Amino acid sequence: MSQKIIPVIMAGGKGTRLWPLSRSSAPKQFIQVVDETSLFQQTLARVADKAIFEAPVVITNQDFRFNVAEQAREAGVALSAILLEPVARNTAAAIAAAAYYLGSRFGDGALLQLLASDHEIDPGEAWQAAIATARDTAMSGKIVTFGIAPTEPATGYGYIEQGEPLAGGAYAVKRFVEKPNLSVAEDMLSSGGFLWNSGIFLSRADLLLSELQTFAPQVCKAAKAAVEKATVDLDFVRLDQETFQTSPDISIDYAVMEKTTNAAVVASSFAWSDLGSWDAVWKLGDKDDKGNVVIGNATVVNTENSLVLSRASHLAVQGVKDVAVIASEDAVYVGRLDEAQEVGKLVRQLAAVKATSNLTETHPTCYRPWGGYTSILNGDRFQVKRLFVLPGKKLSLQKHFHRSEHWICVKGTAEVTIGNTVSIVRENQSIYIPQGDLHRLYNPGRIVLEMIEVQTGSYLGEDDIVRVSDEFGRE
Repeated sequence: MSQKIIPVIMAGGKGTRLWPLSRSSAPKQFIQVVDETSLFQQTLARVADKAIFEAPVVITNQDFRFNVAEQAREAGVALSAILLEPVARNTAAAIAAAAYYLGSRFGDGALLQLLASDHEIDPGEAWQAAIATARDTAMSGKIVTFGIAPTEPATGYGYIEQGEPLAGGAYAVKRFVEKPNLSVAEDMLSSGGFLWNSGIFLSRADLLLSELQTFAPQVCKAAKAAVEKATVDLDFVRLDQETFQTSPDISIDYAVMEKTTNAAVVASSFAWSDLGSWDAVWKLGDKDDKGNVVIGNATVVNTENSLVLSRASHLAVQGVKDVAVIASEDAVYVGRLDEAQEVGKLVRQLAAVKATSNLTETHPTCYRPWGGYTSILNGDRFQVKRLFVLPGKKLSLQKHFHRSEHWICVKGTAEVTIGNTVSIVRENQSIYIPQGDLHRLYNPGRIVLEMIEVQTGSYLGEDDIVRVSDEFGRE
């Protein structure tokens, strides 16, 4: 059997180009865009074949650690490790840290496949064939990138020009091309030999580190020290902040791929998109006879070539063409599809205004080590949330100075501590927690516990909390 590949999934980005579904605290890799599973969960599914892959390693921002753990649990995928970046330092530092960490566990010859967590890929025969070619090429001493056969002169992607063919079906990389304007992209497609740069790589750990040491030694130095000084926290490996933050902020493309003579590319025909904008989602989606992609709660009339997506209220769209209409639980975006690349400018404008900045930061659903909550309704001196608590998990023993809480059990069984009293609350039962009382919620059952929480008081911010005891080490 051929050597197994260790997937390294990079899930630390905070992009907001799919606003209002994506936010800085819930970026696109963790949200459901087209399917009922997140892009991160789809990435896990693509590397689930145990005959080919070892258990995945995820490297992510420490703010997303519970998103990663919970979504992997939902997907039924056991992770080899979750590495936490203390600060953002782009892909070169993240990849170097993963290579050092996995080299120490699996040996210098470990085969690493570096994957973005937010791409849409068809995992069919073309994907499997590309993996096989890339694995053989990587084992021969190349850093392999996956080039996608272009279907249009896209200006939102970088390109790779193929060089001479190599044994086994891959090609040498002649050069990388930055995102071109339309005329340059059209010229490249007409001349042939150019592929979209997917940002997917496969290489031996020792070769990656050798090339990084040659072309970006400060990245190597910082990443190596951060791994050596890493600490274990619950199910997470925390890279050392003091050393990791000394790494230059540089991508693996700039640090290595554009400089190395050991780059190879596998020309791939599998369907791929980085889903970087709403027009990309429209291009990928299933269209009706008028060219519309309709997802979720929506009705369209006399509408053409548009994307209509709702995760909340029912959208009724009439008499428009070439637009995106996107509704999240708390915001609606309407814009032309040909201006979808400009959503980032709109998000920056919203973020600059105090009244709307929260719409760019916080998603209504937040994950915690015990489960999480979804904000349902906010008003003057009240707030309604849906809590979901995983089996065997408990919230911290805590109190609030400015609010009282009413908990209603809608699914499962809850064990509720208030002061010195412990009560069992079953479905359709409720309990009241007075302002200032110490309290704790615990799920003693085998299914996810769901509670409706009604908060009332003069201040309802998340910082109105005093934790007396917490099994997750939070203060």
